[in-house]
Amino acid sequence: MKFLLVCGILLQPVFGGRPNILLIVSEDNGPELGCYGDPYARTPVLDGLAKEGCRFENAFTPYSVCSPSRACFLTGLDPAINGQLGLATHKYAMYQDWPNVFSLLKAGGYRTGLIGKLHVNPENAFRPHIDFRAISGANFGRKNLRAYAEKASEFFKGGEAPFFLSINYPDAHFPLIKQTGGLPEDGDLLKGKEVKPLPWVGCDSKRLREATANYYNCMNRLDSMVGDLLQNLEEAGKIENTLIIYIGDHGAQFSRGKTSVYDAGLRIPMIVRWPGQVRVGVRKEMASVVDLLPTICEAARVEAPKKQSGASLWPFLRGEDPAQWRKDLLAVATGSAPVIGCLQLALRTEQYKLIYTPSGQGVNRSAQAYLHQHNAHFIAGSTMDEIEESSSTVKASYATYLNPPTFELYDLRKDPDEFINLSRDPKYKDVLGDLKSRMKRRQVEVGDPFNDTEMVKQWLLQEEEGRKINYKARKQWRWRYLDSFPPE
Repeated sequence: MKFLLVCGILLQPVFGGRPNILLIVSEDNGPELGCYGDPYARTPVLDGLAKEGCRFENAFTPYSVCSPSRACFLTGLDPAINGQLGLATHKYAMYQDWPNVFSLLKAGGYRTGLIGKLHVNPENAFRPHIDFRAISGANFGRKNLRAYAEKASEFFKGGEAPFFLSINYPDAHFPLIKQTGGLPEDGDLLKGKEVKPLPWVGCDSKRLREATANYYNCMNRLDSMVGDLLQNLEEAGKIENTLIIYIGDHGAQFSRGKTSVYDAGLRIPMIVRWPGQVRVGVRKEMASVVDLLPTICEAARVEAPKKQSGASLWPFLRGEDPAQWRKDLLAVATGSAPVIGCLQLALRTEQYKLIYTPSGQGVNRSAQAYLHQHNAHFIAGSTMDEIEESSSTVKASYATYLNPPTFELYDLRKDPDEFINLSRDPKYKDVLGDLKSRMKRRQVEVGDPFNDTEMVKQWLLQEEEGRKINYKARKQWRWRYLDSFPPE
């Protein structure tokens, strides 16, 4: 049997050729799936995908908002390195046209497709490399959801060359639509009285339970859509030779979730299936969305860019235990737009989380947006009344969330929902010191501009100015960091 040497790793030949690659992305959901042990999720299709593939128990995004997360898995670069440090709709952008999954695979002979939104600037870094484009909007109204599978079927039948398709579903983004297009089916609909709020929210009320039920209804509908997609892939005769990757882009939009650097915002589901090539099972190592590009490139036998923040997941997918793997993860939040801006950095290890909030920012505007329900996307935020009716521990955690100290420290094994800040506990003095040093070292290693106090000051000043002007109405508007931050 012949073997191929790719990036220093021997690969067995697969079906006489390279695999098709299907990247399925959902919006605004963490690992609230049955296969992750969630008690309320009704997700049989994704659960079945996990049973036939590899499920990553501890997968993360480095930024818990759409555009930055998508830039990460499309380029394989962390947010402060690729530059997409806020929402594309607010004119944040990558520093340059980085090599990305579409450009690399198209150059490598793949037929490329994108269904659903892109939402990363500049779009021209991607558009010329996409052969098939459909449903380009966000579709938060969930119009004609059947079209996703129909368009995918059209793409699957478009030729015999290996393909790469990224399909991006609107569920479970706000608004949390209870039912549309007959989905979920009546028998699967959950009601508020049947669920409890997500544990990391901490608060409980009839209102929050109704929102939570509809979040799960969105997840059920997503599962049905993925089922239709996989059925069409099978009918096209291509499911057995397709590497299927499913991820959520970041956590759910409840208080302490989306826009934060808590695990509720950063932790995502990640499932990988490829019959005969991916070892069935569960991996507990810390994986990141920046690992997807090198993983895809290795499977496609395409050379990955030298500048990468992640590493290929194939040792785990083959069932191996590599001698070296990441021991920590860096994350960043900027709030995604000046009006809800709050710059925070985090370092996560297997046991601990360190959060650093540079001084001079005042209240966490992102947390405040949830508290005061800034717009329709924040209406499931915990209210002051709901917080006041919660335990003393939860009330203290919300005080920290709204008015973050310079440092927060959490023991994730004892406190996975990050309610108890240990940064001032003398018993954790050494842990705190070690994580501070590790964060600094990691920032230096990756060239993170937020390691420079002057850069931090520039960012905060830029955001303050952005809150005073209507930059979205200025056609030529360009954030100053795009010229001062880019790494060498």
